[in-house]
Amino acid sequence: MYGLQEHRLFHAKLYSGATFFLAGPTVGAPMAALTLEKLIALGARKVVVYGWCGSLHASLQPGALFSPTGVGMCEEGTSAHYPLNDPYYDEEWHSLLVRVLTNAGHQVSQGLIWTTDALYRETRQKVVQYSARGILAVDMEYTALRTVAAYRRISLAAVMKVSDALFLENWVPRFQLKRFQADSRRQLGQLCVFLQEGELA
Repeated sequence: MYGLQEHRLFHAKLYSGATFFLAGPTVGAPMAALTLEKLIALGARKVVVYGWCGSLHASLQPGALFSPTGVGMCEEGTSAHYPLNDPYYDEEWHSLLVRVLTNAGHQVSQGLIWTTDALYRETRQKVVQYSARGILAVDMEYTALRTVAAYRRISLAAVMKVSDALFLENWVPRFQLKRFQADSRRQLGQLCVFLQEGELA
């Protein structure tokens, strides 16, 4: 894959090359944090996270790209193990990721995200309440990854493909569709090309 060498990494895979690592998939904050810690130990100092998220707002439709700018709500248990005196965050790295994607023709929405450990407790009440606070999306890993990155003083930015809509009366999933999965693989591949060619560096 992209000239990378494949290795095992816990329950996921690690692909290593001359200029970057590719690791995953990981589900949930603990596994994501464990994977990130391993990558940092291997020398990673700039990290791009690619994943999926749910939308809490009609402005963010399934299939769109979303890049978190901050934490709207943290409901995962991993971040508490990383006490922070300084909430370090590399704004320039985030801006570069968004700019590279935009220059490639993608529209990238930005805003706050809610991370939760409890996938089946994304209740209607929470969706309405958090959306009213300006939180646009929900996932299961981002706040933990951002906290680990801040604790270890490395740069991390994320882009996510919207896989489902929670703001409607009836849940609208898209992640099981072959077209969605194919688009997701293409976008991940494009990020790998950006990394290989040094556009993200």
